[in-house]
Formats: sequence, structure tokens, C-alpha cells
Amino acid sequence: MIEIDYINQGPKTYDDFAKVFNDLAKKVYKHLSLKDNYLVDVSVVDNKFIHQINREYRGVDRPTDVISFAFLDDKEEQTLVGLDQISLGTILISFEKAEEQAKEYEHSLLREMSFLFVHGLLHLLGYDHMKKEDEIVMFKLQDEILGGRK
Repeated sequence: MIEIDYINQGPKTYDDFAKVFNDLAKKVYKHLSLKDNYLVDVSVVDNKFIHQINREYRGVDRPTDVISFAFLDDKEEQTLVGLDQISLGTILISFEKAEEQAKEYEHSLLREMSFLFVHGLLHLLGYDHMKKEDEIVMFKLQDEILGGRK
């Protein structure tokens, strides 16, 4: 199971995504045949906040859509929350950036927020897209998990 600790750092309308993220987390867990119990912190933020984080931690002076901070690099570094739960890390999603990208890519805000969450979660689970072969694997997984979301 992947438990989501959802923190709303913006308007009340951001709360609508808590259930979406929980449902997607269950889908990811099943799709990847995971066995452990995990905890993930998710915050929906504005462009100003994510811009500051992007500049401070990645050295990139602009807002971005999603940032993941993994708590573990390998199985030996697992951070236990309880006796049976592993804390994977934090996902920050810019609501404003998601709105912009939904318009740009001509799909729904729900689809964009879902994509950003799954993308961030896969990063926390060790997937990356720095090399072309890794990108192919990660993006294929995203497509499979998201299915036909529009």
C-alpha cells in the first residue's frame, strides 16, 4: 500500500486532488507489484513556491511543474515511519504550471495533475529519465498507469 499524506498549500480547490492521488497511488502499487507499505508526502503549491525550491535545490531559476525529493537512494537507506511503513519522500506539484501545461497540451487539468503525480511518484520509487533507455521505461510505465486519461 502507498499512503498519501496530502498537504494543501494553496486554495481549498486543491483539496479535490487528494482522492485522485490516492487512487493513482493504489494503481501504481498494483501495476508495479510492490510489496512494502509506503508513505508519500504530496503538496500542491503555487509557482512562486516551486520556483524558490527549484532555484535553491536544483540551481534552476524558474518555476517547474513537479519536484520529487526521495528519502532513500537504495533499499539500505529506508526511512521507517512506523514498524511497517517506509517513507519514500515528498512530491511538490505546481498547480499553476499544471494549468498552463493542460492548456498547452490540450488536455484536462485532471489529466495533467495525474501525470505530474505519477511522474513524481515514479521518481520516488527509483525511476528516472536522464538516459534515453530509462526515459523509455519510465514514460511507458506512466502511459500504462494513466491509461486513457484525457
